Amino acid sequence: MLFSRLSSKSANTLYFLFRVLVGFLFLQHGLQKLGLLDGQFAVQGFMGFVGVCELLGGIALVAGLWTRLVAVLGSILLIGAYATAHMGNGLLPIQNRGELALLYVACFAILFVYGARSASIEWRIFKRELF
Repeated sequence: MLFSRLSSKSANTLYFLFRVLVGFLFLQHGLQKLGLLDGQFAVQGFMGFVGVCELLGGIALVAGLWTRLVAVLGSILLIGAYATAHMGNGLLPIQNRGELALLYVACFAILFVYGARSASIEWRIFKRELF
């Protein structure tokens, strides 16, 4: 009963924090792939493209822009990453080091279902979600 009441009262705030945290963590993967965390900036080939997608997608999630679109595209990106970079290294995600990719897919599923919600730039400016 206590947790039910607490979670109901805090649902919007907790979801906002969830969206911002997922976006912030996702954009860091982009920063890392682009070499911006170690001062070695480079956009090279496919991994550079992936880094740009992760960086821009993470920024959009933090801001609350195109949340559902980013969730769909991010899921496609990460399922592709799991299939190409992880599955060949073992059956279990913990063995093939793909657990983070699958966890992001699960997070993106939640973001797709709930969208940006009211604490977002889309709602502040347009009074609705754009995608």
